[in-house]
Amino acid sequence: MPKIKTNRAAAKRFKKTGSGRYTFSKSHHSHLLTTKSRKRKRSLKKMQLVKKSDMREVRLLLPNG
Repeated sequence: MPKIKTNRAAAKRFKKTGSGRYTFSKSHHSHLLTTKSRKRKRSLKKMQLVKKSDMREVRLLLPNG
């Protein structure tokens, strides 16, 4: 049997937490920051948890954790 390959694009975007969930960082926090409000920039900094409805898809992309 061949080995299961990890999707490399997903591996760069998602990290597994200690409890088994996945986190990701939001987009739009790299440039053109002067037009965005302070509150918006602050919320873009934080890591987000993947929703339960999307967990199956992420698990398939990252079979080896």
